[in-house]
Amino acid sequence: MKRKNILIMGAAGRDFHNFNLCFRDNPSCRVRAFTAAQIPYITNRRYPPLLAGRLYPHGIPIFDESEMPELIRKLRIDEVIFAYSDISHSELMHKASLALSLGADFSLKGPDATMLKSRKPVISVSAVRTGAGKSQVTRYICGLIMGMRMKPVVIRHPMPYGNLLEQRVERFTNLDDLALHRCSIEEREEFEPLISAGVTVFAGVDYQQILIAAEGEGDILIWDGGNNDFPFLRPDLEITLVDPLRAGDETSYFPGEVNLRRAEVIIINKANTVNDDLLHRLQETLAAINPRAAILRTSSEIRVVNPSVIQGKKVLVVEDGPTLTHGGMPSGAGFAAAVKFSAAEIVDPRPYASNSIRDLYQKYPHIGPVLPAMGYNRSQIEDLRETVERSRSDLVLSATPIDLLRIMKLSKPVVRVFYDLTESPYEPLKAIIFEFVKQLRTDLPPEKALHEI
Repeated sequence: MKRKNILIMGAAGRDFHNFNLCFRDNPSCRVRAFTAAQIPYITNRRYPPLLAGRLYPHGIPIFDESEMPELIRKLRIDEVIFAYSDISHSELMHKASLALSLGADFSLKGPDATMLKSRKPVISVSAVRTGAGKSQVTRYICGLIMGMRMKPVVIRHPMPYGNLLEQRVERFTNLDDLALHRCSIEEREEFEPLISAGVTVFAGVDYQQILIAAEGEGDILIWDGGNNDFPFLRPDLEITLVDPLRAGDETSYFPGEVNLRRAEVIIINKANTVNDDLLHRLQETLAAINPRAAILRTSSEIRVVNPSVIQGKKVLVVEDGPTLTHGGMPSGAGFAAAVKFSAAEIVDPRPYASNSIRDLYQKYPHIGPVLPAMGYNRSQIEDLRETVERSRSDLVLSATPIDLLRIMKLSKPVVRVFYDLTESPYEPLKAIIFEFVKQLRTDLPPEKALHEI
């Protein structure tokens, strides 16, 4: 039987997961190549034979996505599988049209084909766009679960940007594990706040093995999504975040709209940042698309330990990287903090940008006068450090979720910006999580248990 030639378009995450579940042991198909996009420094690698399985004794090469047309011709590709997230519907169809024009089929793998079933309860936290506040919600839910004397374990969406074989299953329980696994800044941004809150985190490449390991440690598993991808685990409670600062994106980005239509709970986060009219219109839109879902509002509150040190200073603002790059935001919580706490000047980092950081501004011209915390390898981390040091600022206002001083030495003082999830006095999300957990814990009276969390 002739094997169908497959090319998987990815970004070092869902592409590998889809391969593992749908193609690794499938003798009717032959995955000839992966392509990579969105993330720098992840091409010119090979998905290793020990991960690829017996059908791929030499592994599978990974090329830059720009080479896709030539690969379709050269490798006689029959079908292109699209497997990454946070892409506009129009851009996705442009990629589909290119593949189709070259004679190949173009397809997407859906939740039923790619979700793993756990023997433990699963809560998923996904979003319609990158940077909506998933991490805040995940931390908040973990805190509620721990308050009910149960152990949450977080399974994080993959970010395997290094040695894929070494990253097959990664477990993080303390901050030293970040160095042990040679994490990039982007990985640290997701793991460090959870670890600091006392939560065990799993991530990596092989989510069948990751799930088995996580099930051995936690009472409840929390899927902490990346970008706006849908979960790798089949959720028992499916939560989707919407960002009112990008109203309209909830129906124009893939696969964010999938999450929106699937959600049991929709959270409009950052509700404190926009006016009531916009919130009302957005809520009407969400209800029309998914009338089954409970729609909640939460706030993202900015906090610094000593705001008085910001007043009157020239500050360089460092923001969460992916929120600004493929998330499409011009700025984030750091910029808001600089305005809120009366900085004299927000120093534009672009004139001081070094090497890969300078290239980043050219690639993403929508970014405002802030510095994305980019550091996918040591060289880029050094470029980030040089950009900070060159800037003519009094201090660094850092809104990346990590402590920059753990990974670089800076001569300038650093003031960290934190952003926390807060609910209305009725605390509807807390009540939903309590009702979910109550099915597993029957030893506490409901009123007392909810009050004590």
